Amino acid sequence: MTKRAVLAYSGGLDTSVAVTWMQERYGCEVVACAVDVGQDGADGDTLRQRALAAGAIDVVVIDAKAELARDYLVPALKANALYEGRYPLVSALSRPVIVKHMVAAARQFGADAVAHGCTGKGNDQVRFEVSTRALAPDLEILAPAREWGMTREDAIHYAYDKGIPITATKEKVYSIDDNLWGRAIECGEMEDPWAVPPPGVWSMTKPTATEPRDVVVRFEQGVPVAIDDVDLELVDLITTINEVVGSYGWGRIDMVENRRVGIKSRETYECPGSLALIMAHADLESITLERDLAREKARLEPRYAELIYDGLWFSPLKEALDAFVESSQRHVSGEVRLHLEPGSCRVTGRRSPHSLYDYGLATYDSADVFRHEDSAGFVRLWGLGIETWSQRQGPGSEHQ
Repeated sequence: MTKRAVLAYSGGLDTSVAVTWMQERYGCEVVACAVDVGQDGADGDTLRQRALAAGAIDVVVIDAKAELARDYLVPALKANALYEGRYPLVSALSRPVIVKHMVAAARQFGADAVAHGCTGKGNDQVRFEVSTRALAPDLEILAPAREWGMTREDAIHYAYDKGIPITATKEKVYSIDDNLWGRAIECGEMEDPWAVPPPGVWSMTKPTATEPRDVVVRFEQGVPVAIDDVDLELVDLITTINEVVGSYGWGRIDMVENRRVGIKSRETYECPGSLALIMAHADLESITLERDLAREKARLEPRYAELIYDGLWFSPLKEALDAFVESSQRHVSGEVRLHLEPGSCRVTGRRSPHSLYDYGLATYDSADVFRHEDSAGFVRLWGLGIETWSQRQGPGSEHQ
């Protein structure tokens, strides 16, 4: 029987309700573990007071923004990780770092279980539980939201009845999950894939800038290190690119994605900074990666994104792919220019000291150094197999 559990605490509706509900249902002590990954409302004092008011015996607040950026966002950026070609894995990337600190808190407080506030139909339950089993298979895992059978409105009523401080209201039923990499908005009218998201759900991509602007991002071995020639720490750089690109109203995603549990889900995201950085990074790779390396990396990138989405950050395949991706980044250094206009962000230039683009080979003017005479034999040998097939088996061969 569980005596003490560490709960991944966000301060939102489900985890606030979970503190009280777990004590009533399981009779266990609850330690709230709040991990700051750059989300709104992550003020430590507020989270601590809210968790204690809900009945937690203790609260641990960890500032993990720098760790998230360095150890989780950068590897995903190097891999150009986009789930189903569109989603930069905002929520999925924060879960492994949260689990890492949950497990550490469980050891610190002598807990025999960890807990999360995820429902039975979402992806996060998979991410929390699989990561926990990878790091601490001895710990029990509690999932109160899978048991209590409450709708979101029921949970709001429960919080009101128990005097649990929450920010969700009966009128505002959106579920928000955000961090440095972006923002996810769920529930409400957006559960209808035909419904247009109401303007009020957007906060990172409010169009306030009107004048076109260029932004130059500098990378060193695949890591963004400067904006417009100003060196920045990772957290500051990501925050800055979010603000700048978001001010042009660019970076929204509205998609129906395939959840790990087998259902399709309409999802809306705001990811101005992450999408802009991935675009810039992938473009820089176009001039710094050798052709076969670039093609193989592009083939593996969707699989890498799937592993993260499916909660397999701590897995042998992910570790092996990390080694490949890291090796590929040795020469991915240089600058990419992004051009911003209202509703638009696009690459307009790239340069690198390691560029494989050779002007003398590419140009058609007098500086051309390409040996055109070599092409005749190359093209003949390249097409020899097709020529032989055409003569023996191809169109018209039966009349010969």
